[in-house]
Amino acid sequence: MSEKVDIRSMDRQELKAFFLGIGEKPFRASQVYQWLHRKKADSFASMTNLSEGLRQTLAELCRLDAFAVAERQVSRLDGTRKYAFLLADGNIIESVYMKYHYGVSVCISSQVGCRMGCRFCASTLGGLVRNLTPGEMLGQIYAIEKDTGERVSHVVVMGSGEPLDNLDNLIRFLRLVSDEEGAAIGQRNITVSTCGLVPEIYRLAEERFQITLALSLHAPEDALRKTMMPIANRYTIREALDACDAYFGATGRRISYEYSLVRGVNDRPGQAQQLAALLRGRNCHVNLIPVNPIRERNYRETKGPEVQQFKKELEKSGIHVTIRRRLGADIDSACGQLRRRIQQEEGREEAE
Repeated sequence: MSEKVDIRSMDRQELKAFFLGIGEKPFRASQVYQWLHRKKADSFASMTNLSEGLRQTLAELCRLDAFAVAERQVSRLDGTRKYAFLLADGNIIESVYMKYHYGVSVCISSQVGCRMGCRFCASTLGGLVRNLTPGEMLGQIYAIEKDTGERVSHVVVMGSGEPLDNLDNLIRFLRLVSDEEGAAIGQRNITVSTCGLVPEIYRLAEERFQITLALSLHAPEDALRKTMMPIANRYTIREALDACDAYFGATGRRISYEYSLVRGVNDRPGQAQQLAALLRGRNCHVNLIPVNPIRERNYRETKGPEVQQFKKELEKSGIHVTIRRRLGADIDSACGQLRRRIQQEEGREEAE
C-alpha cells in the first residue's frame, strides 16, 4: 500500500492536480484548502460541504494529523503557554504562545530534536530524530489558535531544530503560511533563526522572502564561538556575516543578530566592543538574551546590570539593541526543556 499524501503540506496547485487525479472537479481543491488553512480542520469528517464518499476517499488517501497536547504549561507571570505536542508517530515537539501588545506570537519547532550541538540549548541534547513536514510546522500554529481561540499574527521559527537544516520543507512552509488564501500571516511578521548554515542562507536569499533572518551569533570571535556552537568549526563568523549581507542585499530585510549572554563567558564590556566592531556599518539589530540555564550545562545567565552595560557598549557604536523580554520564567521556557523532561519521565516509568 502506498504512503498517504500529506495533504496539509500541499499548495493550491498541487491540490488541484490531486483532485483531478482522483476524478474530482478542481474547485474541490479550493474548498479543502479553506478547510485546512482557514477553518483549521484536523479531520476530513468535519469538512461538511464535501460528500460523505469524498470524505471517505480523502481519509483513505491522505494524512491529516490532529495535534494532541501531551502537556500544556501556562505561566502565572505573563500567560505564556508552552506546549508539548504528540505527533502521529509518537514523537514530541514544542511550541510557545506569547502575548504582546502587537498581537499573538508563536514560536514553532522545525525538527524533532536537533543535531547542531549548541551548548546552551536543550533541544540538541538527544540529537536529531527527523525533520518536520510543512504541514507539521503549520499544525503547531493551528493547534495553538484552536486552544486559545486567538489568531496568531506573528511566527518565529526558533523552537527545537535548525530551520535551515530542513530548508526545503521550511521554504514550502513559508509559502503556505503567508498565502493570502490560506493562513495569511504576512512575511514581515515571520522570523527564521539559524545558527549559521552559510550555503543555506544564500539559498534562502534567492527566494526573496520578506521574512526576518536571525543569526545566532553568541560570540564576537571564532575561538570562543567554537566552544559554544559546533557550527563555528565549519563556518567562520566572517563567512556567516557575508552570507547575512547577501541576504540583506537580496531582500532589503534588516538582519537580527541573536546574542545569548552567558555569565563570565561572553558578557564582558570588551566583548561588547568586539561585537560592535564586527557589526558597525551594517543595517542590523542585536537581540540580547540572558541565557536560560539548563541542568545538563554549566552556563549561567548574565545578571541585569551586566546586561545593561553590554547594551550600552553596543549603543555607543550606533548599534540598535534590545534585551529580549523574558517570558514564561516560571515554566520550561527554554528550547527543548519541556520535551526533554517528558522524555526523561517516560524513561523513568519504563525503568520502573
